[in-house]
Amino acid sequence: MAYDEALAERIRGRLRDAVGVREKKMFDGLVFLTDATMTVGVYGDDLLVRIDPNDADAALTEPGVRRFTMGGRTTRGFIVVAGDTLNDTVLQRWIGRARAHVAALPPK
Repeated sequence: MAYDEALAERIRGRLRDAVGVREKKMFDGLVFLTDATMTVGVYGDDLLVRIDPNDADAALTEPGVRRFTMGGRTTRGFIVVAGDTLNDTVLQRWIGRARAHVAALPPK
């Protein structure tokens, strides 16, 4: 599966000055890691977002959001946001939410 390079570039623009962020090809897409912890990514045309697993049900009520499923298994703590819902405000909000969650995790 190819990933949306335009979406990847939009994410890069928002994370360009963030400390400890790097990119890695993964899940047939591109992920952005913060201090080696997966934070957000581009999965096809959509945004992959790491969230608190306890917030998943609430996140699923938002437009374009679905569970992240790979190989028939649902991955706890990750959701996918449809690319066609990602205006600049929505994209920034999801990136901020993922970064806040990752920042609260214990260091690796």
